Amino acid sequence: MTRGNQRDKAREKNMKKQQQVDKQKAAKNKTGNKGMSLEERRHRDAEIMRQKQSKKGEGEGDGDGEGEGAVGGQ
Repeated sequence: MTRGNQRDKAREKNMKKQQQVDKQKAAKNKTGNKGMSLEERRHRDAEIMRQKQSKKGEGEGDGDGEGEGAVGGQ
């Protein structure tokens, strides 16, 4: 039994290959986007970004206005 780790090596090689293939997949073929058109994905992503921005805006509302694009010294 000198080839005991052959199966493990082949499994590792296949996993690495599958990761490369997954990176090269088009957006429409990825699991989270299955069955969605480009326009549907854009709307979904835009809604997610709006939610993130509103959460971020709520957390920053308790400051005194410094650091929000104000130029100091004038």
